[in-house]
Amino acid sequence: MDVKHLEDQLEIKFDDLKLLRQAFTHSSYVNEHRKEAFSDNERLEFLGDAVLELGVSQYLYKKNTMMPEGEMTKLRASIVCEASLMNFARDLNFGQYILLGKGEEQTGGRDRPALLADVFEAFLGALYLDKGFLVAMEFLEKYVFPKIKTGAFSHAMDYKSQLQELVQQYKDQTVEYKIIEERGPSHNKEFVAQVLIKEKDSGMGVGRTKKEAEQRAAKTALDKFNS
Repeated sequence: MDVKHLEDQLEIKFDDLKLLRQAFTHSSYVNEHRKEAFSDNERLEFLGDAVLELGVSQYLYKKNTMMPEGEMTKLRASIVCEASLMNFARDLNFGQYILLGKGEEQTGGRDRPALLADVFEAFLGALYLDKGFLVAMEFLEKYVFPKIKTGAFSHAMDYKSQLQELVQQYKDQTVEYKIIEERGPSHNKEFVAQVLIKEKDSGMGVGRTKKEAEQRAAKTALDKFNS
């Protein structure tokens, strides 16, 4: 494992390099090197899971002041699920650093979704132990939270309902959606939606379907309320 290359890539220097190596050590590798003092990443994964959940919870609580508890729970679940963690790990090329046993290597373990998700959590656990929660949050702010801002998890949210509930708190306020543009060929069409609150332009959204475009327009309007 090229520890220095990983540190340079992430621009993070670990004080305890054993922790960093452990985060990328799969149990299959430990089983094949019993005479050496290797530890697998399962305990770090347990810790990283808790750090991730707290970090994402804190971010959602602070950045979405109008979002009800149930919606925050759904959004958090979509961020910390295996598929999302796998994508975070792939974006960071974590797969190339994993220490695997020969059998696991031969069966494609390096690109297995569950294994990549576990490594991402284990790394976060190691980072927390080595650098503390603030640095772990800085890591999430750099590699995870921007995806929340760009709507990568909007499929899990009903932003239109959130916006409707928010607007209903004010008298004489109405919400209306308009599809103002359709572009691209029929097999790859994009829709542009506009949301109007009290007949005033309050946000735009683009999606592959009219519903998706309207949801993203609603999110834009909610972001303005939250800013």
